[in-house]
Amino acid sequence: MTAPLQRIGKFEVKRKLGEGATSEVYLCDDQFNKREVAIKVVFENRLEQSDDGRLTRKLFITEASLAGKLNHPHIVQIFDAVVGETLSYIVMEFVPGGTLEKFCSKDALLPIDKVVEIIFKCTRALDFANRLGVTHRDIKPANILVSGETDIKISDFGAALMSSVDQTQVAGIGSPAYMSPQQIKEHPLNHQTDIYSLGVVMFQLLTGQLPFQASNNYSMMYQITNVEPPLASSLRKEIPLSVDKIVRKAMQKELERRYETWEAFSYDLAEAFRSGILGEHSEEVADSEKFNTMRALVFFDEFSDAELWEVMRISTWENLPADHTIMQDGDKGDFFCVLAQGEVKVTKRKKLLNILAPGECFGEMAYLSRTGNERSADVSTMSESRVIRIRTEDLEASSQACRYRFDRAFMGILVERLALANTRLTAV
Repeated sequence: MTAPLQRIGKFEVKRKLGEGATSEVYLCDDQFNKREVAIKVVFENRLEQSDDGRLTRKLFITEASLAGKLNHPHIVQIFDAVVGETLSYIVMEFVPGGTLEKFCSKDALLPIDKVVEIIFKCTRALDFANRLGVTHRDIKPANILVSGETDIKISDFGAALMSSVDQTQVAGIGSPAYMSPQQIKEHPLNHQTDIYSLGVVMFQLLTGQLPFQASNNYSMMYQITNVEPPLASSLRKEIPLSVDKIVRKAMQKELERRYETWEAFSYDLAEAFRSGILGEHSEEVADSEKFNTMRALVFFDEFSDAELWEVMRISTWENLPADHTIMQDGDKGDFFCVLAQGEVKVTKRKKLLNILAPGECFGEMAYLSRTGNERSADVSTMSESRVIRIRTEDLEASSQACRYRFDRAFMGILVERLALANTRLTAV
């Protein structure tokens, strides 16, 4: 029996989180970066004693090779990887909330809208990975960690296929209940195998059971390749037709009938909210709706997915009625806004200066001046509007990449406004 580890490299071990046949996972203290990390340790002597030692080593190397590459708010970040003579280890982000497995039983089901939110975030993370040439190949609840009410992080990319390397597709990797028909038949795989697997996860989160029930893996694989799954609503009556259709399409056996892209899958999930089928809208805007709204606004054209998620974390969204005053002349300028929906007007002593449309910002001089100058005009809504409000101190505390994108967007707007002013002066 291996003696308890006290240190792993420069990391102090706090406690063991779990173990398998060839590896153990520890919660460790990263004193240099002042954070807790999870470290997966693979012992060479166990690999030699294991029938699957060669495969385990291959999976470790695959996962280790992704260190520093999959930087997305909904993917567990791999900080470092070390290969040693007696043990090798991967240093990862620690996510304290456990996995989605705890929400897969009938007595612990999440509300339907929360499930849709979770799956939406999974689609965005896996689309990001796919754009980097990575197919996960082992999507299941145990590999999706929970970091908030609906915040998730996808983990364990050891089984991943990567288009950037000359890699032989190893058969038998994955969990049979979540495998696509193509994976079971050992066909060449792409991102659509992950789409199928995520459809199975969605079915399980909605109903508390797998779409196919079997006493052994052979029976399970036969059903996946030959039997149509039931509708999720047949097991949970309140599931709306729109959600039924999403799950069914994600789990189509034939590739040409399954979602072709992650974007199409994401779009239908977001539409389930916009259509109101999941219930009455609350004052709080769903994350999926926030993301898709920002992605469609010109202001955020150059923002990456990861940067949009960061904007969501530092912003507040407000649904405002017509004739609502957002900013007043003389007020302290400690926030700025981006208009998501509706129309707002800018006035000075009741004289109209400008009318702004969705995608335009206002109050940005509060951030650009860095001094909290007083407002120089009034801003109010002309119709029912949705406004994205960002405090200057929150943006200043955000990542350098996020601040850079805002600076670029502000610069573009200032150039446009100067050009428009020049045109007006020339016309006088």
